[in-house]
Amino acid sequence: MPVDFSKECRELLREQDGVLSIAQAGEAGTSAESVRNQLRYGRWQRLQRGVYGTFTGSPTRLADLWAAVMRAGPDAVLSHQTAAELHGLLSGPGPVIHLTVPHGSNPARHGPIPGVVIHRSRSIARTRHPALIPPRTRVEDTVLDLIDGSQTFDEAYDWICRAIGRRRTTAERIRAAMDARPRFRWRRDIELALSDASGGALSLLELRYVRGVERPHRLPVARRQARIASHGGSRYLDNLYEDYLLCVELDGTAAHPADEQWRDKRRDRANLTDAQIATMRVGFLDLHDQHHRCATAAEVAKALSGRGPRVGHPCARPDCPVRLLGVVSGAIRRKRHPIFARAPAGGGGGAGEGRRAR
Repeated sequence: MPVDFSKECRELLREQDGVLSIAQAGEAGTSAESVRNQLRYGRWQRLQRGVYGTFTGSPTRLADLWAAVMRAGPDAVLSHQTAAELHGLLSGPGPVIHLTVPHGSNPARHGPIPGVVIHRSRSIARTRHPALIPPRTRVEDTVLDLIDGSQTFDEAYDWICRAIGRRRTTAERIRAAMDARPRFRWRRDIELALSDASGGALSLLELRYVRGVERPHRLPVARRQARIASHGGSRYLDNLYEDYLLCVELDGTAAHPADEQWRDKRRDRANLTDAQIATMRVGFLDLHDQHHRCATAAEVAKALSGRGPRVGHPCARPDCPVRLLGVVSGAIRRKRHPIFARAPAGGGGGAGEGRRAR
């Protein structure tokens, strides 16, 4: 016959998506023989060693996650890609479940845990989220764990872009979490990347533009994700050189698929007719390597210099095509165009409402 659980146990089952460990069943007054009977008659199912689903049918994703955590022990937490899934940094489940356990523990001593990858940490008490269930690492430490396991810096920066761009955390919180780690891969580069991200460079193309085009060639600093008023509401421009009335749009394939490029052309026309803002479009190949970034910098410098005081300076590369056209000491003192709209104070300049994903 079905088990008659107490009120407390029923609440626990709701919290754990119907999953119960053998220890929890014993605490609820259910004997081992009763558990075997539930399994024998198909009312329960075994999800992991010593962990059972108190239901029929396929387990939910959360039930599988709970089962893995319980199998690994009371101090285990979901981490890496699995924690990223729960924090909204990934669109779907990965092929395996990632768990982090205390450094000295061995959850697989009784045999491997199917479908689970085990990580070990000496600081699990600090990185564990204090409230969310199933237990998982904090979003900042999840990002740092994923950065540490990235194959390239581009992959590492993409995790920063996702976390900040989707408003799951801030650059300051990631930096504080990194400061708590005595050793960390790419520390100096990540610190610089966090500064760029907090300034609005929330995609790999934006990072390459800032670091490969604008900064080394001493171009003016553009306003990232600048909001301008329009008849239909607001538009957001990737890099607006407001004093020059020039916008540089970065065309990533995710934000600008080929079958929707007509929308980009319409926006470009609206920029020009409504606000007299000329638009340059820069794509992936224009920023692929430093040779192409220098060539792009030369074009941007020429366009800016044609609309105001001359700017531009060659970078350290001996064949850089940017020539010193005359660097100005300050910004052009133009009256602010009435169509420009500033984001509210503290808005972060790039992670605001309406910012399109890349």
